[in-house]
Amino acid sequence: MPHPLIEQLRFTRSEFVRALAGISDDDALRRFPPMNSIGWTIAHLAAQEHRYWLYRARNTIIRPQLDALAGYGSAPNTPPLAEAWELWHTVVAAVDPYLDQLTTASLQEHVIVEEQPHDESLGTMVRRVTYHYWYHLGEVAAIRQLLGHTDLPEFVGEIGKEAPYRPE
Repeated sequence: MPHPLIEQLRFTRSEFVRALAGISDDDALRRFPPMNSIGWTIAHLAAQEHRYWLYRARNTIIRPQLDALAGYGSAPNTPPLAEAWELWHTVVAAVDPYLDQLTTASLQEHVIVEEQPHDESLGTMVRRVTYHYWYHLGEVAAIRQLLGHTDLPEFVGEIGKEAPYRPE
């Protein structure tokens, strides 16, 4: 069973997917500056997980275009919805086996970046990714409201069933 922090990250990802159910390709391309498009947001979260769990933790790069496309500080753009989801699903599938093996002890460790311990522990990095998703979940909800969408999901979904509190 994955560590409770990983369960919370996975629940958050599922809420992200739920928040975007039914979004059209055209709507995913729309921008309401200064916000980025929904397509960019999907790719952006994939970029963070790629950077943290593949590059920093395992020195692996599977989608080298992610940082330029939607990494932190990248120029605003509007990647197509299908491309953004393909990147996200590919990265998530690649990082999940790594996340599954994290333990309470390993979550206290620091990955080595440029021959130095990263300033945040793996556990703090998991929290940062989780909270980053929630930040963009709010932004996605705002974009969808600006697009005139109605009957949007209410948050937070079935956390009591899907990711209830449990001690380590």
